Order: sequence, then structure tokens, then C-alpha cells
Amino acid sequence: MNIMHGTWEARPAARWEDGFLSGNGRHGALVFGDPNDERVVVTQHTLVRPNGGESARPPKLADRLPSLQDRLLAGEAHAAETFTDGRDLQWVQPFHPAFQVRLRRTPGDPPHRYRRAVDFPTGVVEETCDDWLSSVFVSRADDVVVQQVTADDLHIALDHRLPNAPTRLAVGDGAVLTADGALLTLRVRYHGSDTAYTGLTLVLVTGGAATLTPPGVRVTGAASVLLLTRVLRHTGELDITPHARALRDLLPADEDPYATLLSRHTALHRTAYERVTLDLGGDPAERALPGSELLTRPGSPALLERLFAAGRYHLLSASGLNPPRLTGLWAGDWDTAWSGAFTNDANLNLQTASAAATALPEVTAALAALIGRQQTDWAENARTVLGCRGVVAPAHTDGESGLSYHFSREYPLHLWTAGADWLLKPLVDHDETRGERDPRTAGILARIAVFYEDFLSRVDQDGRLVVVPSYSPENRPANAGWGTINAAMDLSAARHALTTAAAYHPGTPEADRWRALAERLPPHRVNADGALAEWAWPGLEDTYDHRHLSHLYGVWPLDEINPYDTPDLAAAAHRALELRGAENDSAHGHLHHALVAARLRDGERVAHALGQVLEGDFFHASLMSAHYPHRDVYNADAAHTLPALVVETLVQSTPDRLVLLPALPAAYPTGRLTGLRTRFGAELDLTWNPRQATAVVRPTRTHRVELRTSSGATPLDLVAGEDHVLTLEAW
Repeated sequence: MNIMHGTWEARPAARWEDGFLSGNGRHGALVFGDPNDERVVVTQHTLVRPNGGESARPPKLADRLPSLQDRLLAGEAHAAETFTDGRDLQWVQPFHPAFQVRLRRTPGDPPHRYRRAVDFPTGVVEETCDDWLSSVFVSRADDVVVQQVTADDLHIALDHRLPNAPTRLAVGDGAVLTADGALLTLRVRYHGSDTAYTGLTLVLVTGGAATLTPPGVRVTGAASVLLLTRVLRHTGELDITPHARALRDLLPADEDPYATLLSRHTALHRTAYERVTLDLGGDPAERALPGSELLTRPGSPALLERLFAAGRYHLLSASGLNPPRLTGLWAGDWDTAWSGAFTNDANLNLQTASAAATALPEVTAALAALIGRQQTDWAENARTVLGCRGVVAPAHTDGESGLSYHFSREYPLHLWTAGADWLLKPLVDHDETRGERDPRTAGILARIAVFYEDFLSRVDQDGRLVVVPSYSPENRPANAGWGTINAAMDLSAARHALTTAAAYHPGTPEADRWRALAERLPPHRVNADGALAEWAWPGLEDTYDHRHLSHLYGVWPLDEINPYDTPDLAAAAHRALELRGAENDSAHGHLHHALVAARLRDGERVAHALGQVLEGDFFHASLMSAHYPHRDVYNADAAHTLPALVVETLVQSTPDRLVLLPALPAAYPTGRLTGLRTRFGAELDLTWNPRQATAVVRPTRTHRVELRTSSGATPLDLVAGEDHVLTLEAW
């Protein structure tokens, strides 16, 4: 294992949160690494527990919308708080683990020379000690959890009994011997539901014997044991025969099955992982430390190197069928915070922010797949809640339903209309990096634009369009209710969605109409504190101490407000950032703050916000993160967002601009970032030290861009296929 591209520990995980992770975007494995009682928790993206959310619909409120708009525009500051059908808050279906594959041995002496490690380029979790060797990975090629074990006496079983598992599950297990091992099955049906899931583990024994020991199997005298595991979610009864045969068909006839499976997997996984690398000149001695010890050195460049590598590894591993959930693709407990959902009003968007720049189209494709499956539901949201054509994204989804039914008075998320634009932003960025516009993205953008054609029906006294009702997640004005008028995020999202949809449909009457509509939106407002106001409607007062920075959406991830084209608005945005509190110290709040600061070229503020995360004990030994300090609430926000922040401090790009080293914290004076993708269609390598920086730009299309450094601006003419070497003496 390359010590810069993996992590390790000298003892097994005592907590599931510290278990090492592998995944292929559909199945996940969480590995404890105990040679006497090994547990591999298997997860699968579709596993959500019915809780009523499976049949919930959006509230039928469209006929009441005109009255609400009238009341809000007339000054009734709390009118939106009754814009509901009276239901209680309904959470989306909660994500949960499937079961654990448990391998027990007769306890012997404490293991000597123990080590467990995860290798990021291959996704293999390996544990070794005197008489034990276990290797686990989740195949991206074959969609199967693979584990090979060297041990001479094992009891193997599938066990659903994980923390907080419901007591009223209907559980059945089975074990049958085969010519070369056994087949284990575990069927779990949810209480009061016809929905169930079934796990299958094919056990292949080499050089030993298997005997049934219900509910599992005992293996003795084996040279090695290979386990192949899959999980299937279904309704009614499942005929396992074809699925068991499919597992058997993965095994090559005349080759080492583990080596063949690993080779097929790494051809996909390694290729993706190794596209981008970061080297901050970390101390070799610190690079060699176990992750838990390295985490105690928050100022170490070696730590940021490892967290960057781990963040890309975990993000890739969690993305396939779906993008990452709040917990990525993993959980060792049935009680996942906030239902382990996809949370669209900040978290999912932050987690996927690095996909285009760090060359992970697999992540973008997973996000696009989730969006594509939910278009019918998004259309129902627009029609049922707001009486409009087009589409509106929900703030929360379990991956099955895209309907907007999770809301309450304090969180009127059914009024949030900016979500579709934010979710589409990584897809647009991806199109810009490759120089081609995906027709599927074009189609969804058109549906968003059509929504705004219907929804933007009110005007103010100056004839400007008004976004009403409007909601800034998850905040409220100091002197008004939760649902208000002209939230800054809504204005930015509407403008961006309309102009981007027009750009994707050039030369059409619709494009002209959408651009004209965007031009009628009001400008942002600067409040009495000199800050960009969270609500552009006159009289609405800001509430500064909040974890979300929705009002700075125009700064990041959009390019609407920046120090080069809109310096006055950028200064107001910077003042808003200075006034913003951290509220509950959530990881996503700190990193969102840092991302905005990087766009505004404030390296000191970036360093402070990043320091809050690195010094706040947010990371488990697995290098997966927590939502709150002191490793409170397992959550992927920090782990998956951190690579995006590192990139933003070093390189920023638009289709027409390249910004080099805009906000690098002083703690990282030396480094090298390779393989980065820019939005003007070039690959970029950047090397820097305290005296000089060098960027090698490899364009795939001929184009003129503006190069921005601390020295100012200069035009840069790029020619497809010709490398450009930029040397900066001052940055």
C-alpha cells in the first residue's frame, strides 16, 4: 500500500464508526477487522425502511397560492406559516444496514503483529496477524462484496442483529451445503409491509470441509475461504435460485477467483481514483502514522493529504446507483440521523461539489441517475404545491420518492424552489469540462425554466419580478416568518436556471423568453451593515447566526458574484461572511463557509474554517467524518466536501477564466496537484513553493480565457493539443 493513498490502524475497530470502508456505489462494506470475531457490515443503497413515507404525497395547496402571495406582498409577515394541509412532519424512509457477515474463531492468544489497512487505489480492506489474513472489497465490475480469508477454523453466519434493529422484523435464514462450500441466505421483511430484502453469501472453500452449524456453516482445514455477498430488495417472495446461480457464474473456471474478481474491479476503480492526486510535501514520518494518530496533528500537511485522498476514495465508493447519502453508503446502526437521506438543501450538493474538477464523472453520473428517476415526482411537486408546470426538487429524498412531503412550520421545505438548480449545477459543470451538453441535462433545465415561467407571476412597484413565497434554507428573517419574499438564493437560482437553460437551447424562441425573464428579476440588496442581505425584499432583517449560507449561493457554487466582475457585490458578500456565525458547529457549515471564502480570495478565513474541522475531532479512525465536533453523528459531509475545498483554494475555473492560487492557507506552502479538470476544457497540473508556482495546462479545445493571479489579469490563448506552461513568480 502506498502510504499516501490509504490508511491503517494497529488494532481492530471497537466502534462501527471506525470500521474501514469499501463500496461500489450500490453495495457497501464496513469492516471491523477482529481476527477472532470478524464483522463485515453489508449495506445497499436501496435499503430504506417503510415508515409511511413510501405512500406520502405533496400537499395540495396550489389553489391557495394566489391568496398566500397576496398576503405576503401586503405585509403579512407570517402568512406562509399556515400554508399547509395540517399534517405532522413526515420523514422520508430511513436508510439502514442489511446485516453483518460474521466470522468467528475459537479465541486464542491475543494477535501479534496485527494491522488493518484500506488501500484507496484498489478499495481493498486488509487485515493481517499471525495466522489470519482477510481481504475485502466491493466490486465495481461485478456488483458483489468479496472477502477472502485464510484461517483454518471458522464459523460463518449472516446476522441482522445490528444496533437499533426493529424488534418486529420477520427474519428467516438458510444454509445449504454445495459441492465446494455452502450458500447462506438471510431474508428480512419489514413489519406490516410486503417489502423485504434478501442477502445471499456464496462460500467457496479451498482445501477444507464445510458442515452446517445453523444458522450458518463451519469451515475446517481450509487453505482459504472466499465469500461472495449480494443484497436484493424486493416485494413478496424471492426465488433465490437465479441469484445464487449468478453469484456462481462470477467464478472463473480455471483461474484464481479472487485475483480475477479483483482485477476486473480495479480496472474500473483504480482508473477513477488515480486521475487526480495531491502532494503537500508531508513529513514522511507523519505519512507513515496510523490514521487515528495522524488525526491528532491537525496542522500536518500529511493529514490534509490523507483526508483529500480518503475523501475522493469514499466519494467514489459511495457513488453508483445513487450519489452519497448523509452517511455516504454506510451505516452500522439502524437509527441513522435525519433518515440517512439525500439532503438537497446543502449536504448532497456540498458532497458532490468536487466531482467535475477532480475527474469523477462516476459521481456526476450517479447524481444524474437519481435526478432522472425522479422527474415525474418533481413535476408533481410543482403542479400540486404551486400550481405550475415544470419541476421542483424536494429538499429531502430517500432515493425512491422525489415528492416534496417533508416539511413543517419551522422548515417549510415545500416552499423551496431553488433546489433543482443547485442539483443540476454539478451536471452543468461536468458538461463544461468535456465541452458537450448532455441532452438529458438540457431537458431538465428546460423544465426548470418552464416552472419559473409560471411561478414568477408577481411584480413589485418597480415592475421587477418577485419570488413569492420564498425560502432561504433553513433560516428565517429576524422580523418575519419562515416563508417570505425574494430570498437571495431564490433570486440567484432563478437567474442561473433561466440563463443556463437558454444557453442549452440556443436560437430558440424559448431561449429568448427565458433570458428576458431572468433580466426582470430584481438585483441583490445590500443591508445597513454593508452585507449582502439574505432577503432582497425591503424591511426583512438578517439572522446572522446560522449554519447555512444559502444567501451566498451566487458566490459559491455559482459565478454570479465574484471579485472580478462584480467587486461591489463581492465586498458585500464578504461582509455577510464576516457576520455569519457557526451556530451549532456542523461540519457542512464550516466547510461551506470556507468554500465561499475561497471564491472571495480570503485565505485566512479559509484557514480558520478548515481549522475548525481539523481541530474539532470531526473524523473517525475510518477517516469518515461526523456532523458535529467530537465525532458526534456519523455523517459524510466533511469527508466528501473537503476535496472540493482544497481544489477551490488552489484552482478555480469558469468557461472563460482560470484563477490560480486564490486562497491557499499559509500552512501549505509547498505542493503539487495533478490531473485537475477545468470548466474550459483543459487538464491542469499545479506545482507551488514559497518562491514560484508552475501550472501545466493541457487544453482539449482552442479557446481564450482570462488568467487571474495575485498579480492581476492577463489573456491566455489556449490551443487544443498544445501544452501551456505558466510560471508565476508572485501568487
